[in-house]
Amino acid sequence: MSPPVAPAGWSRWLVPPAALSVHLSIGQAYAWSVFKPPLESALDLSGTQSALPFQLGIVMLGLSAAFGGTLVERNGPRWAMTVALVCFSSGFLLSALGAATEQYWLIVFGYGFVGGIGLGIGYISPVSTLIKWFPDRPGMATGIAIMGFGGGALIASPWSAQMLESFGSDSSGIALAFLVHGLSYAVFMLLGVLLVRVPRTEKPVEGAPSALQGPQVSANQAIRTPQFWCLWVVLCMNVTAGIGILEKAAPMITDFFADTSTPVSATAAAGFVALLSAANMAGRIGWSSTSDLIGRKNIYRVYLGVGALMYASLALFGDSSKPLFILSALVILSFYGGGFATVPAYLKDLFGTYQVGAIHGRLLTAWSLAGVLGPLIVNWIADRQEEAGKHGSSLYGTSFVIMIGLLVVGFIANELVRPVNPRHHIPAPTSQEAVDVQRQQPESA
Repeated sequence: MSPPVAPAGWSRWLVPPAALSVHLSIGQAYAWSVFKPPLESALDLSGTQSALPFQLGIVMLGLSAAFGGTLVERNGPRWAMTVALVCFSSGFLLSALGAATEQYWLIVFGYGFVGGIGLGIGYISPVSTLIKWFPDRPGMATGIAIMGFGGGALIASPWSAQMLESFGSDSSGIALAFLVHGLSYAVFMLLGVLLVRVPRTEKPVEGAPSALQGPQVSANQAIRTPQFWCLWVVLCMNVTAGIGILEKAAPMITDFFADTSTPVSATAAAGFVALLSAANMAGRIGWSSTSDLIGRKNIYRVYLGVGALMYASLALFGDSSKPLFILSALVILSFYGGGFATVPAYLKDLFGTYQVGAIHGRLLTAWSLAGVLGPLIVNWIADRQEEAGKHGSSLYGTSFVIMIGLLVVGFIANELVRPVNPRHHIPAPTSQEAVDVQRQQPESA
């Protein structure tokens, strides 16, 4: 499939809505915690077991983005969005069958494996295209799209909670909710497939810098640089810290205040998940746009340093004040989202735009590891503490201390990032012919 080239006069502002239609859909993954309690009750699962579809989905996101990055560069965003639509929607349909037949492995396979492939291909599908359309504001451009992934749960969380209330939270009700999700998201993602275009030239906006300006590094060379691996550690640590809260958000706030005079209801817990999604979404556009002004390295200093302080406040004072708990969690999730939205621009600054989509895909393997680490740390420790007779906020104190340590590791890795050695550079393409080659024939993975 050839990438659809924009006709003369095409507005670049039509591309972010195309990206948003895909990212808002696949961002449903962040609302998984709404399904955890019903699944645990209906299928007799532990917290660790009910996290498995989400964890596998994030693992497959990173792996499919890494292995599919060059295919996305070669075939273009429309091909990638189509693949994402088929896989993500099919994952829900398989999960619906699994819930209806009470075969949990089918939910894990459908939502986690098949749907996870859709997550990865869909996530990277518009990133390279947006950076080429907006060479003057790469942080803002990628923030707009990736904002949708963070904001998906803002829609999906109350929507899912309402469906479970209407259909029932038994296995048949869960199956029907999965079915509605799969069909609805297929229609919505189709809008992005039909609307997306790639720019005709390397300077889509008069007066803007060329998208191919500055040092250019191929994907295969990028993974041989220390800069790539420093950013890999930075992303992994930041994601682990954020996803640890996000995956268990609903039961976590319920546990924290279960023994107080103001316990949190299931409806309020779903509202908390939606608030986290809003912070995640706002951080993606707000912090990534700020990075265009103060620089990528400085903004990651904020994400990692202040994020560690927020975790410290949760560990020390989280159960004494509901507003403090919510505020600290919101700040952490805004940094989590901001980290995702800023990293493509960070990669562009270091490696150029030549194969930034493929490089971004490879970097997302850090998300795969973090998608396992974050939920595993929080859920496993909480399960062990519960077995030991503890309850409430005591279930999470140890995991929060671990998260602080991980953020400190990420902070150090960010400080080690330096400009890429010129020996890794390739001659930057300057002609329209070179741009066409870049679109259609990137270096093989």
